[in-house]
Amino acid sequence: MSTAAIHSDWVGRVIDGRFPLLKWLGGSEWRGVFLTELEGPGSQKATIKLIQPKDGDEEAYVAGWAAAKRLSHPNLMRLLETGHCVVDGAELLYVVTEYAEEVLSEIIVERPLKPDEVKEMLVPVLDALFYLHGKGFVHGHLKPSNILAVGNLVKLSTDNLELAGKPSRHFRALNIYDAPEIDGGTFSPASDVWSLGVTLVEVLTQHKPALERLTNPDLPAPEPVPEPFARIARECLREDPAQRCTLSDVNKARFEKVRAAPEPVSQAERTMAAKPLPLRMGVIAAAVVVLVVVVLIVALHGRSHRAETPSATEQKQAVPEAAPTQPEPAGAVSKGAVPATRTQAAETGSSGATGAQASSETKKGVVAERVMPDVPQKSLDTIHGTVKVEIRVAVDESGNVTDARFEPAGPSRYFANLAMDAARKWRFEPTQIDGRAVRSAWILQFDFQRTGTEVTPVEVFP
Repeated sequence: MSTAAIHSDWVGRVIDGRFPLLKWLGGSEWRGVFLTELEGPGSQKATIKLIQPKDGDEEAYVAGWAAAKRLSHPNLMRLLETGHCVVDGAELLYVVTEYAEEVLSEIIVERPLKPDEVKEMLVPVLDALFYLHGKGFVHGHLKPSNILAVGNLVKLSTDNLELAGKPSRHFRALNIYDAPEIDGGTFSPASDVWSLGVTLVEVLTQHKPALERLTNPDLPAPEPVPEPFARIARECLREDPAQRCTLSDVNKARFEKVRAAPEPVSQAERTMAAKPLPLRMGVIAAAVVVLVVVVLIVALHGRSHRAETPSATEQKQAVPEAAPTQPEPAGAVSKGAVPATRTQAAETGSSGATGAQASSETKKGVVAERVMPDVPQKSLDTIHGTVKVEIRVAVDESGNVTDARFEPAGPSRYFANLAMDAARKWRFEPTQIDGRAVRSAWILQFDFQRTGTEVTPVEVFP
């Protein structure tokens, strides 16, 4: 096969007579990514990736892209076109995908993500990975550069998917995002969990885990990483894939309250920790003696102070009921906040409870199993634009759909019925309030297009 380096100065050429190279987006000598434009009315941006396959890689790319085209999930990039072309005598493969307005790797160059942003990012990422694993695929290349934004949706790339339990179909050098077992050539869902752990550390700190793979493959999350993400990362980055957490574990942990990262250890503390044990114990013993003396002094001072202080009864008699407000004790409601009423205090069983303390904790539900409509391609070919169908489903405490209705059904009874049949089969991890599963409601928006079907789930109650 003839070869030629792929260059940014290829801008202006047209691939396969249909896809103009409008702008260089990045790449390497044997792989280049360009902005292109799709044929047809209007101007629809897309991304075209040109690849110079290695020996034996060509069939793997073609088979992988064909499989990816059959997948349909709102958080997966859609593959629009694939094919062969020749540029400057070099035989290349190309794949055309949706155009992403933002790439996570470009965002974290400027700033790390906030914990709340990471929680929001995890929802679509986990949803897409659950779907891929359920279909027998592994993403295999999860990292910030493959997490993209299309409109208001976060999506994962789909042009390099791997088959679970199979050797990699693509020749490439391994990197820190790759789980240790990939050295043996096999991908599994646990491999994606490892990659997710590395990605979590990177998006929160702007740095990858620092330790080298060869010296210590069980990479811990460096500071400062707030909880629960530090624990999630540590459990994702276990060397033994059987000991790693699962995607379900990560999904549950993301509901936990974010806690600040521990303060960095000072140089004095590090010096202290490095001293020989006998010396450290001597210093600690001296510190204990000083502490005891201080406690005795404080206790004696407090006793003499109490002897001079009026009793509680005397204070009550001396201060009228309409006395000015005393300084607020620690933990009191600050100015501007709404304190608990007497009724609220009675209901909570504590006269000092505030509304914030008495409020319930809600954990939103998540999609556990999505079922896509089985639409023949000849039916999709009849669509011009997009056929939208919205269905409201009622979900019980077990996560099962108990009722479904159109809101609205859309212009086609045929596609509406297909959407309804699929919606009734969805399953959810139910919403929880104070640890108790409750009923909820979701809106499932089905978008039928010639290129496939997408479903966007949104929880609307509670």
